[in-house]
Amino acid sequence: MEENVYALRGATTVLHDSPAEVDEAVGELMSEIYRENGIADSDCAFILFSQTRDIRTRNAAAACRQSGYGTLTPLFCVQEADIAGGLPLAIRVMVLVNHKKEKEPRMVYLRGASSLRPEYKKENEND
Repeated sequence: MEENVYALRGATTVLHDSPAEVDEAVGELMSEIYRENGIADSDCAFILFSQTRDIRTRNAAAACRQSGYGTLTPLFCVQEADIAGGLPLAIRVMVLVNHKKEKEPRMVYLRGASSLRPEYKKENEND
């Protein structure tokens, strides 16, 4: 495991489009990604968010900064493609990490987004 640059993926959902819910969901997602992978802001080269078009009250990148993550990292947020049947009220993230891998990267899918990648669902997570 000698690669220095790699990507971590994750996603979450909110029940309602509100700044407080987006802040909470993004903070929870970033906390889990950092914890599960043993990384800090200084390890992150770039963080890219996408959010579905039904989330309009808060930009996920702004929510990331609001929650205390990404303070040293360039952040960007885009609207996700509007695909029929896609998961509503969803926020996805890709974190480009630049440090020596010490273990296999762990992807994090929380809340309703755990349906996107069931193989990453935590055993003790309730929907």
